[in-house]
Amino acid sequence: MPIYTKEQAQALLKKVLSYSKADECEVSLGGSEGGNVRYALNAVSTAGDISTVGLSVTSVYGKKAGSATIDQFDDASLERVVRRSEELAQLAPENSEYMPMLGQSEFKEAIAYNANTAAMTPESRAEMVGQSLKVTKDAKLFAAGFLENSSGFNAMMNSKGLFAYNKSSDVTFSVTTRNEGGTISGYAARGFTDVSKLDTASATRVATMKANASVGAKAIEPGKYTVILEPVAATYMLENMFRFDARSAEEGRSFLSKKGGGTRLGEQLMDPKVTIYSDPFNTDLPGATWGGDGLPREKTVWIDKGVVKNLSYSRFWAQKKGVAPVPSPSNIIMEGGDATLEELIKSTERGILVSRLWYIRMVDPQSLLLTGLTRDGTFYIENGKIMFPVKNFRFNESPVIMLNNLEALGKQERSISVESYRSYLIPPMKIRDFTFSSLSDAV
Repeated sequence: MPIYTKEQAQALLKKVLSYSKADECEVSLGGSEGGNVRYALNAVSTAGDISTVGLSVTSVYGKKAGSATIDQFDDASLERVVRRSEELAQLAPENSEYMPMLGQSEFKEAIAYNANTAAMTPESRAEMVGQSLKVTKDAKLFAAGFLENSSGFNAMMNSKGLFAYNKSSDVTFSVTTRNEGGTISGYAARGFTDVSKLDTASATRVATMKANASVGAKAIEPGKYTVILEPVAATYMLENMFRFDARSAEEGRSFLSKKGGGTRLGEQLMDPKVTIYSDPFNTDLPGATWGGDGLPREKTVWIDKGVVKNLSYSRFWAQKKGVAPVPSPSNIIMEGGDATLEELIKSTERGILVSRLWYIRMVDPQSLLLTGLTRDGTFYIENGKIMFPVKNFRFNESPVIMLNNLEALGKQERSISVESYRSYLIPPMKIRDFTFSSLSDAV
């Protein structure tokens, strides 16, 4: 069984550590189980269940470290993987940035596990996909979608007494709807910790509505427009910004680097309406309560009213700079406003509604300039109303500049990026002077 309880994981890790002869030893254990259904052209194409568990041992002599992994847990195999990691450590060169392992620490219990999601079955997944397909067929469209649930755990223990454990669950759903000729397209994506919040039929109705509303898309001139980014589109635009890493900033490799050296910590970098934080105990988007190096995670505000408040510091970089280490975020939450998407549209005299972005590529890491395309429903707004669908655009824009041109925020929603398979809490946003550089014939 891949989902070990805290007590089962602790017992196994203790046994593995008992075989160690190294100066330091760390053992990590992780497993997951779940399943998925993939469908296209209104028919299921693949379905499966996944169950996996693995163990990793890192042995250290001085500043020389070696790691080995295994998925067999009998005593002989466990001792063998420890010996292998020790052999590799002896052969490895010294790591000048190696940090000694942390000692015993207290970690709050994560809230990221949900029994409803963990109890999903092939039958329940098939029923949810069936609800989606019914909506698509009733709309006389064709759907391609993916439903996946997963429950898992991670645990670590080292020879200095540190033990940490997390358990989590997640369900994600995405669907694209098109007509037989493939000339129109709509999209919706949902992600939750608790599967009881997932309504595949409702999500699919959104996708079919966007597809049918895209008939007869008109070409309009590219240029700078006021745009309303739905949460999925905003997520794709912003996720390249969410590292907040101090080292890359101080080494001049980041949008958080200051000209002439240093970082932009403490600077007003964005509109005062922008507040971005991470919080493993947020009930809508819970996360891991510790990082891979054993540092506990708490609520951390990265951008507060547009001001850069914190950067993440690895233990090595924190020691080098004489500051406390700050673990990287386990989740990302952006505060929103009170407006609905419809109210954002109603407040717009002339603009573009963007449902989704894709094929995003980095142009300049230091300014965070990105390029990509709109897709799956792009619409022209005039005098507070959606007037007609428009052909897709290529954009060239930086999320940092974009968040300086922020006019309004809507209510935050949990959105998923199917490229990174991460979920975020992001609001819809109204942006002025968003740069569309050319038209695209893509659907």
